[in-house]
Amino acid sequence: MTDKDHATTETGRDGPDHFVRDIIREDLASGRVTDVVTRFPPEPNGYLHIGHAKSIGLNFGMAAEFGGRCNLRMDDTNPVKEEMEYIEAIQDDLNWLGYDWGGTTLYASDYFQQLYDWAEHLIETGNAYVDDLSADEIRAYRGTLKEPGRNSPHRDRSVDENLDLFRRMRAGEFPNGAKTLRARIDMASGNINMRDPVLYRVLHEAHPRTGDAWCIYPTYDYAHGQSDAIEGVSHSLCTLEFADHRPLYDWLIECLPTPSTPKQYEFARLNLTHTMLSKRKLMQLVKDGVVDGWDDPRMPTLRGMRRRGIPAQAVRDFARDIGVARADSVVDYAFLEFCTREYLNRHALRRMAVLKPLKVVIENYPEGESELLDAVNNPEDEGAGTRPVEFSRTLYIERDDFREDPPKKFFRLAPGREVRLRYAYFITCTDVIRDESGKVVELRCTYDPASRGGDSPDGRKVRGTLHWVNIATAVDAEVRRFEQLFASDNPAAEEDFLAAINRNSKTVIEAAKTEPALAGEPVGAQVQFERLGYFCVDPDSTPGRTVFNEIVSLKDTWKKIQKAQK
Repeated sequence: MTDKDHATTETGRDGPDHFVRDIIREDLASGRVTDVVTRFPPEPNGYLHIGHAKSIGLNFGMAAEFGGRCNLRMDDTNPVKEEMEYIEAIQDDLNWLGYDWGGTTLYASDYFQQLYDWAEHLIETGNAYVDDLSADEIRAYRGTLKEPGRNSPHRDRSVDENLDLFRRMRAGEFPNGAKTLRARIDMASGNINMRDPVLYRVLHEAHPRTGDAWCIYPTYDYAHGQSDAIEGVSHSLCTLEFADHRPLYDWLIECLPTPSTPKQYEFARLNLTHTMLSKRKLMQLVKDGVVDGWDDPRMPTLRGMRRRGIPAQAVRDFARDIGVARADSVVDYAFLEFCTREYLNRHALRRMAVLKPLKVVIENYPEGESELLDAVNNPEDEGAGTRPVEFSRTLYIERDDFREDPPKKFFRLAPGREVRLRYAYFITCTDVIRDESGKVVELRCTYDPASRGGDSPDGRKVRGTLHWVNIATAVDAEVRRFEQLFASDNPAAEEDFLAAINRNSKTVIEAAKTEPALAGEPVGAQVQFERLGYFCVDPDSTPGRTVFNEIVSLKDTWKKIQKAQK
C-alpha cells in the first residue's frame, strides 16, 4: 500500500484515503476555497446513532485535517418532532466523542428571518409562488418517474398576489395545510425533486427555541443549503439519499443573493449488520418496550453504546477506518467489536470475576490462613503495575470450567485432573460433592505449594488455566450479557422488523462474584474480566451491589472473517 492510500487524521493514526479528501485538496489547490468549513447538521428529533458517527467523524475530521472548522448546526425546521431534550443529548454525545465545535451551537432557526426575506426575493424574481393545493393534491400533480407532473392551477399568480398571500401566511391568516410556498422550476423535470418543491408550509406549532414567533416554517431542502451559505460552509457533506436533492440545492443558491457558494458532496451512509438505524423504528422499539430506553446497551444509539461501555475513541476509530465511498456497502458488526477490543486491550485493567460460582475447597491448604499474590493489572501496559489478590482454602471458580465427564479437548478441571489457578497454584480435583438433587455444589481439591505464582516447579505441563475469587473477600455483583438485538443480518429488509428481534439478546446474571478490587468502581469504568470479556460499570449500580454490562467478548470474530475473506 502506498503513502497515497492513507492519510493522517486528527487522532494521530493513519486512516484510508478517500474521494472527499481528494476533492478538498483539489479545491484548495485550485483556489475555489481558501478555508475549509464543514458542518454536522442533525435534526433534533431523536438521539444520535452509530450511523451519525460516520458523518461526525468525516465532517470534523476533514475540518481538523485541513486546519478549518466544523459547525454543529441543528436543522430545527420541524417543531412538531423536535425537542430541547434531543438538542441537549446531541451536544452531550459530541462532547463524549471528543469533538470541538467552538463552543457555539448554531441553529437553522437562527436564520428564520433571513430565510423568509430570501423567500420573498424568490417570489419577486418569479421563482416561487403560493399554492392552494393540499398535500395529497401536490403529490397527485407531481407525476411519477415515468410521467411528467402537471402545473398547479395557481402557478401563474402575479408577483403582487403571491407576495400578499405569503405575507398573510406569515401573519397567521391561514390554517395548517391551506397554502404552501413552492419553487417555480419545471414540472416536467426528470428529477422529481425539481418539480416545484415546497419551500414553506403553514404550521401553527410552537417551536422549542422561537416559541410562537412563527406559524410558517421552511422545509429542510430550502433551509439546509441557505444555512450552509450563511455560515460560509465550503463542503456540505451528506449521505447518498440527498444526491437527487443536489440540483435543488444548487438552484436555490444560484437564485438567491447568498454570501457564499457552498457545494454539496454525497458519500455512502453506514449500513451495519444486525443493526437498525431508522429513527422511526428505533423509537418504536423504545415505545413498545422491546428495549429499556434510548440508552439500552443493545441500542445502536451513541447513548446506548456509551452505557454499554464502548469507548468514544473506539467509535472514532471505527468511523474512520470503515472508509468513505460513493457506493453503498455493508459493514460487519464484528468490525465495531474489533475496534472496541483493540482499544480496551490496551487500556482496560484486568480483574477476576466468576459469573456462575462453584465452590472449591483446597483440603491441604491450612485452615484459617490466607496469602496475598501478585496479579498483573494489564500485560499490554507495563506502567499499569500489579495488585494483590487474596488466596485461601475456599474459592469460587466458574461452573463452566468443571466437567465431571469432560469431552475431548476440554482442558479445564475434571476429577483427577490438574489445572493452574491464575496467579496462584496448581490444583487437582479429588472429589465431587452433590446436593440432594444430584447437582454438583462443591469440589474438593489439593494444591501444590511449590507452584506458587502458577509456575511449574518441575517442568510438568498443565494445559488449563482458570480464574477464581476468594470466597472470604468476594463481592456480589450483577452482570448483564448481551447478544445482537436482531437475529437477522439485515433487519431493515425484513417485512416485519420486530419479528427479527433476538429474544435472548439480554441475559442477567444476579449471583456473580468479583474480586474486591472491583467494589466501588465508578460508573463507566471499563475492565476486563479475565478469560470472560470486557465489562463496564452500569448506572444502575448501588453502593452494595455493582452492576456490570458486557461490552464485548474476548473472542475476535473479525479476524476470522478477514481470514475467511482472504
